[in-house]
Amino acid sequence: MTRPIDVAPRSEELASAAPASPAAAFGTPTGGANPWRAMIALVIGFFVIMIDTTIVSVATPALMTDLHAGVTDVVWVTSAYLLAYAVPLLITGRLGDRVGPKWMYLSGLAVFTLSSLWCGLSADIEMLIIARVFQGLGAAMMVPQTMAVITRIFPPERRGKATSLWGAVAGIAGLIGPILGGVLIDGPGWQWIFFVNLPVGVVGIVLAWKWVPSLPTHSHRFDVVGVILSAIGMFSLVFGIQEGSHLNWDYRAWLLIIGGLVVMAVFVGWQAKGAAEPLVPLSLFKDRNFSLANVAITAVGVVMVGFQLPFMLYAQTVRGLDPTGAALLTAPMAILSMIFAPIVGRLVDTKHPRYLAGFGMLASSVGLFWMAAVMRPDTPIWQILLPVSLYGLGNAFIFAPLGVSANRNLPMSQAGAGSGVFNNSRQVGAVLGSAGIAALMTSRLADLVPQLSGGISAEPAASAGHGSMPAQVLDGFSTAMGQSLLLPAVVMLAGFVSAIFLVAPKHLQRRR
Repeated sequence: MTRPIDVAPRSEELASAAPASPAAAFGTPTGGANPWRAMIALVIGFFVIMIDTTIVSVATPALMTDLHAGVTDVVWVTSAYLLAYAVPLLITGRLGDRVGPKWMYLSGLAVFTLSSLWCGLSADIEMLIIARVFQGLGAAMMVPQTMAVITRIFPPERRGKATSLWGAVAGIAGLIGPILGGVLIDGPGWQWIFFVNLPVGVVGIVLAWKWVPSLPTHSHRFDVVGVILSAIGMFSLVFGIQEGSHLNWDYRAWLLIIGGLVVMAVFVGWQAKGAAEPLVPLSLFKDRNFSLANVAITAVGVVMVGFQLPFMLYAQTVRGLDPTGAALLTAPMAILSMIFAPIVGRLVDTKHPRYLAGFGMLASSVGLFWMAAVMRPDTPIWQILLPVSLYGLGNAFIFAPLGVSANRNLPMSQAGAGSGVFNNSRQVGAVLGSAGIAALMTSRLADLVPQLSGGISAEPAASAGHGSMPAQVLDGFSTAMGQSLLLPAVVMLAGFVSAIFLVAPKHLQRRR
């Protein structure tokens, strides 16, 4: 096994150096190392991380009952994970460049696996939220390294296929998460949605140790001021949105939200003028595709989290389905994504990304609008499965085209930074989606079913096909959940507008 090389070549040396081979030009390991084996090792950990982004949503009623928690408390189980995941991404991408992506990935997977054990052993909601923070930190250490390694070990003409595998894993894991969660919750219990990470994490560590190459490193400074500003700004914004209803939307909520926006504006200014080596190199955004792909993936992050909570509460609380039954409503999404994601992967290097990503985002948006319209207490299940299927089909066309478009033109020395920004955009979207959907659900329930001010019952009824809430509130509750889905539907439509302006890669432009 080779040791990481700590080198920091000057720009003039990089400009004049002629690589001895194409492999050397792209940082591909020598000595017969197989980049596809490294890819497989990396996506194992990435798969588990993406599963944990959505798997908790199906456990909401179980956590409310077992840990005596409210809806907002359970939402914090997801939001705390997403915040701890999103905020450090910018610096962990750079840290991977400095110490080596392999070692950063292995460290993050170890933290993630151990904190998963902590999550499963938690006896109250507060302990679970704290454990999820550490789980998010582990995820933040891992994810930028996956994209950085792909960029460095695959040449451009093969990078699309590699990134399509990454994209397929992201899409499929986000859809499989609720199904796996439902089976585990109905079986051994909610704790196993976390315990299941342990054997996968161990296997991932072993394979990454053996198969992921040690790549040359780049010297970077760390923008401590930028980290502090981004952390304060994001936390203030998310806390203000998510807790707004509990603060009666008084001056405290608006002070947090406005203060968070101001701090984030200061962060952008600091990145542009003050930081010696910024966390977010704004020069990256001079590339049109990088900018547009980041806008689009932010929308995807909002939708992946924003869709799950109202849909799962509707399925379990209104329709009276157990966790497995509720999760199986999303099965068509996972099936269609698994069928079409490999097809999209083969098309990424030969078709214009605007057609692939644009179709995916438009189909997903239409599916969500359709879903919102049919979420009623007595809607036949097949009428719910149709928009769910359309949403899943759209997801299969999103991740790979956006991932390839964002990273195709990045210089090797900025692979970690670019990967960190791209993944951070998705996670920022997820954090805002979690907070936004919680605030919107609370608002719509207060308006449409004020008689539920005492709380939502988490126990499904044993008969009548409905949850245990009184029959007179079923219509209002269903309407509130359906109206909440309009938020991710509109956000995905905005992502579609961004995707249609993507530019074709140079090798496709030359064919015209």
